[in-house]
Amino acid sequence: TPKPSSAASDVYKRQPLLVSGKDKDHDVAYEALQRGQILPLSKILSQTATQVSGEVIKVELDSKRLEYKLKVLSANGLVRKVRVDARNGTLLSIKDDD
Repeated sequence: TPKPSSAASDVYKRQPLLVSGKDKDHDVAYEALQRGQILPLSKILSQTATQVSGEVIKVELDSKRLEYKLKVLSANGLVRKVRVDARNGTLLSIKDDD
């Protein structure tokens, strides 16, 4: 797998500014991670950094679909919505935020 540039990987190593969801959702995510059903967020972010550049400003886990929903702020100020399969890190979609 290609390594992201150091600038891109540094951005994705930082903690997101906001993690959405209720405490119950956090527990569901933790349990799914412990059972090996989903990848750790750090792995998702490093994989995504190779395909989408920018700063992650929001992360949400859809525990029903097992998808991470990210908002990424690009260098030109554009916010992009990124959906990633939480089970294997596959990039599902990238859309510009309205």
